[in-house]
Amino acid sequence: MPTATQEISETLIRENINRAVCDVFKTMLHRPAKLAQASITGGVHDRQVGLREEDLANHPQVVGTVGFLGEINGLIYLYFDGAFAKHCTCEMLGMTPAELEAAGDEVINDAIGEITNMTVGSFKNGLNDHGFPCKLTIPSILRGRNFCIEPISDSQRFVYLFESEGQRFVADILLKCGE
Repeated sequence: MPTATQEISETLIRENINRAVCDVFKTMLHRPAKLAQASITGGVHDRQVGLREEDLANHPQVVGTVGFLGEINGLIYLYFDGAFAKHCTCEMLGMTPAELEAAGDEVINDAIGEITNMTVGSFKNGLNDHGFPCKLTIPSILRGRNFCIEPISDSQRFVYLFESEGQRFVADILLKCGE
């Protein structure tokens, strides 16, 4: 059974995250999503990742994150522009923008957390199917403007830009190199 991240190909990572994102968007948000761009780094070299690439760094961001532990360890961050996070929440919960405004940001956090949890769960299942059993951590949410995630130097980073009906979002995957 494989045990090191070096044995996981970028193709496996890309195919799993693409399948997971597309399935969750189709099932939960009733909208298509497609992979638009990929970037792979070996560590902290590309510090400005996420919506920063789209010159949205000064806009509010809602970022869901879920980790996985086992034969492979890592984190996946899903970056959403704040307005797109609101739109996704309305679609997922069948709410109007006015209802969402009255409900508050906690509902957006819960929806983005669940979208992230489902996406990372599907991604993890793909890893399990390829001999890398692991378990999920609990979801968490980051909110803010003009921030980026900086991985530790011995991690691998895979960044995938997705599009869905004119909106862009990012899947940022960090894997800990062979342990």
